[in-house]
Amino acid sequence: QVQLVESGGGLVQPGGSLKLSCTASENIFNFNSMAWYRQVPGKEREFVASINVGGRIDEADSERFTISRDGAKRTVYLNMIDLKPEDSAVYYCRANILSRQWWGQGTQVTVSS
Repeated sequence: QVQLVESGGGLVQPGGSLKLSCTASENIFNFNSMAWYRQVPGKEREFVASINVGGRIDEADSERFTISRDGAKRTVYLNMIDLKPEDSAVYYCRANILSRQWWGQGTQVTVSS
């Protein structure tokens, strides 16, 4: 069973930065893609960024959020800068192979002064 473990969330002031990590229990190149989503209570989970096995990147806000990976560490990162209160959410990591997908448990990001 694939396991994904997110870390790096926390409390940050507006304008601050955070770097989230998602470490997989197996080789990340086994997956078609890995992605970050976020969710606030009462709203649907929202796409943030993804990177596929070939290295193609999609980012909802490429000026502030950057996805990257380190295959040797089986880890995908989400670097976030210039954070705003509306970025507060639980951030989830997702991996997929075709229609099969796995999710991590999430890491809370709170942007507040």
